[in-house]
Amino acid sequence: MIASFVLVLLIAAISWVLAWTWVAPFFGIILPYAAVLIFIGGMIWRMIYWAKSPVPFAIPTTGGQEKSLSFIKEDKIDCPSGTWGVVKRMFMEVFFFRSLFRNNRAIVRENDPANQGPRIIYYSSLWLWCFALIFHYSVLVIVFRHFRFFMEPVPVVITWVEAIDGIMQVGSPRFYWTGGLALCALLFLLCRRLWDHKLRYISLLNDYFPLWLLIGIVGTGICLRYFDKTEISQVKIFLMGLTHFSPVSTAGINGLFFAHITLVCVLLIYFPFSKLAHMPGVFFSPTRNMATDTRRVRHINPWNPPKQFFTYAEYEDEYREAMAEAGLPLEKQPEKAPE
Repeated sequence: MIASFVLVLLIAAISWVLAWTWVAPFFGIILPYAAVLIFIGGMIWRMIYWAKSPVPFAIPTTGGQEKSLSFIKEDKIDCPSGTWGVVKRMFMEVFFFRSLFRNNRAIVRENDPANQGPRIIYYSSLWLWCFALIFHYSVLVIVFRHFRFFMEPVPVVITWVEAIDGIMQVGSPRFYWTGGLALCALLFLLCRRLWDHKLRYISLLNDYFPLWLLIGIVGTGICLRYFDKTEISQVKIFLMGLTHFSPVSTAGINGLFFAHITLVCVLLIYFPFSKLAHMPGVFFSPTRNMATDTRRVRHINPWNPPKQFFTYAEYEDEYREAMAEAGLPLEKQPEKAPE
């Protein structure tokens, strides 16, 4: 955990310090272009790899009654038997994290008086679902709002989203709720990983690094807006230049802005090769995109090489003499040799 925090801190500090030197164009021009190319190329490679991976078994995740006899009610979302049911399940999974909503925790209560010994207790764990949903939708709105830096004139729909996001204006500049909610959700996810000793035990560098990276991005963005303010019009001119492949000078832009954009670029580079790629990966997951129709459709393992099979008649023709000597029942007795 400390190593990932220090790494993110070093990335932000180096970019902040060097933004005032002659290498500033690297952080403002070269790195963003390279990050976008690596992100697009990495995601295409990852999706092609997933699409080409064979599925040896039918392994849809089921959470309800499979389609069976007519008088048995089928769970059409948790155990879909057709394509339309899979579409509904995927919609609920992508937009509402349905499987995470049903997440349960199990603890063992020692010496339970009602059970005269140890007892396993299951209980709902909705806080993770709640903060995960808040974080993802907050980031979606934040990314959508940032399109105003790349477009001129700004589309009306972005203006509407900004107005709704800042509807409960606090001070000046307008306070956007999604920024604060995203930071709170990230801090909850980090504290959960540190507080739960079982989760902390299995956590590695690649679990903490994206959390600190996202916290750094959201934190520097909030600082740029409310504390160490930068000239928005100058930033927009700079970003519009990047978008139209005609970069402008980085002179005069706040150093914290380069720390912010560097962390974003690191996230784009890291994204395709990390666990964060579950965003498109859910569509390639056989546990989600397969229908539960194993009772009426045979799933062929694509890894099985072609094999030579014997029918029983062919088997008996091949081994009839040996089977007759062993006294095994035969459909056709061996022909007797002429005397």
